Amino acid sequence: MTLFPTRGFKFLPLFLLALACSFSVADAEDQGKWIPLFNGKNLDGWTPKIKGYELGENFGNTFRVEDGLLKVRYDKYDKFDRRFGHLFYKDQFSNYRLRLEYRFVGEQAVEGPGWAYRNSGAMLHGEAPETMAIDQDFPVSIEAQLLGGDGKKKRTTMNLCTPGTNVVLKGKLFKPHCTSSSSKTYHGEQWVTVEMEVHGNGIIKHIIDGKVVLEYTQSQLDPRDEHARELITKNGGVMLSKGTISLQSESHPIDFRKVELMILEE
Repeated sequence: MTLFPTRGFKFLPLFLLALACSFSVADAEDQGKWIPLFNGKNLDGWTPKIKGYELGENFGNTFRVEDGLLKVRYDKYDKFDRRFGHLFYKDQFSNYRLRLEYRFVGEQAVEGPGWAYRNSGAMLHGEAPETMAIDQDFPVSIEAQLLGGDGKKKRTTMNLCTPGTNVVLKGKLFKPHCTSSSSKTYHGEQWVTVEMEVHGNGIIKHIIDGKVVLEYTQSQLDPRDEHARELITKNGGVMLSKGTISLQSESHPIDFRKVELMILEE
């Protein structure tokens, strides 16, 4: 991200060009502002990784920008065929707040798993996409799970799922794959604003409307998972204090209107 667009500014003084090129998300710590990770125009700064395809191959134009929205769509899929995807932001982060505005729309892709109905997520403390196998379902990460209601039953959002990871929840190591938040249910195609407050290897909070609906601490790699064991060796231990951020494609269309981040002090 640059402070000033460089196209059309061939004659800017060199020091201004240097300033424009050096500005990054990390400068938000001094600015104290929300910084957009999604610019509303294109996928600059983001890279797709879809199961079965090489990093950077956006099969079926799954991730796209239309009408100022970051959209996840499956109209070019004949069937979903477990082609789970993730859209990775270019930088890694440790201490930050992440804010999303999302809505589920339309119908689920043909043969999408039943559990993936109106289901997506934001992956935190994730592995680098370059370390994922071509046929890997999900990056090893901490997932803030986004769920929509079916119009009838209660279904919380901002839950926790842990592909290849564990956390400490209520003072104990939590090994099950998912746990629910205390949020209300959001039916239909309404916009929902959520936040994740992340403090390195410390506390992570899931927040809706200023209310903490789930919190946990000590994010860590799970030695029961084969790929996570490889990452433990590379990482020099199990504890996670930083990582990538990615957005999911799990077979149900979803729109993101805003993806914003604020760097927090360590």
